[in-house]
Amino acid sequence: MNEEQQNQAPISRIVLASSSPRRKELVASLDLSLPVSILSTDTDESFEQGWTPAEVVEQLSLRKGRAAEAMLKQGGDHGDGTLILSADTIVVLDGDVLGKPANDEEAVAMLTGLQGRQHDVYSGIALIQAGTTNRIVASRRTKVTMKPLDEDRIRRYVATGEPRDKAGAYGIQGFGATLVEGIEGCYFNVVGLPISLLSDMLEKFGIRTY
Repeated sequence: MNEEQQNQAPISRIVLASSSPRRKELVASLDLSLPVSILSTDTDESFEQGWTPAEVVEQLSLRKGRAAEAMLKQGGDHGDGTLILSADTIVVLDGDVLGKPANDEEAVAMLTGLQGRQHDVYSGIALIQAGTTNRIVASRRTKVTMKPLDEDRIRRYVATGEPRDKAGAYGIQGFGATLVEGIEGCYFNVVGLPISLLSDMLEKFGIRTY
């Protein structure tokens, strides 16, 4: 875990740097005593070829958080009582990173490669206290085993539209749950926001989840 802490002012609000309804729901499920607002960022999701999967999700999460901080500053918000929460999720199969499919045919190709096999899902989280150098970045890995699937079932799933905005072309919290045989690790990590990890990180900023 990468941590850089300086004199820390109390956190008065959280900004979720994500347009993902899944992450919004998971943050809401914590029932935090602070107001939470949404700030969607459009950031470059490219990465260095030599990065490990953990480095990919941690660096992309940090990039999203920094972009959100810049947007707040542009809007005249410099308050260090704002905690920015950003996250990123990837699927890794045989060392290859699978992001969101560009189209339905790419989704079919991804799912064809995943069917009947085990793969890794990595999610990274970055917490940045706006206007300070205070930040924490961390990640989690979950192993997922997918059922053997024939082409018809894969295409029927792709036709639902669910894979279009999902890393690895499936969503375990939706119809994609019917494709998964088992997991080893945090379920919420596969959804896109490891709640157990997030709660530990929030504690470091004086925010308790219960």
